[in-house]
Amino acid sequence: MPLVDIELIEGVFDDAEKQRMIRDVTEAMVGVEGEAMRGVTWVRVKEVASGEWAIGGTPMTAADVTAARAEPA
Repeated sequence: MPLVDIELIEGVFDDAEKQRMIRDVTEAMVGVEGEAMRGVTWVRVKEVASGEWAIGGTPMTAADVTAARAEPA
């Protein structure tokens, strides 16, 4: 039974976005595993408090991630 954890900084993604992540990750896993595995494919969204996640020793906040989402790729 596959288990996929998605960890996010709290306050960045709304409920609809998190549900889309769950749905799309499930579909990706079923695409690899086969349809028979859908019922046993788990996807969890875990949120980490703003400022309690760091990259290279620099804490990231919800505001930092929100600003990065707004930047053109």
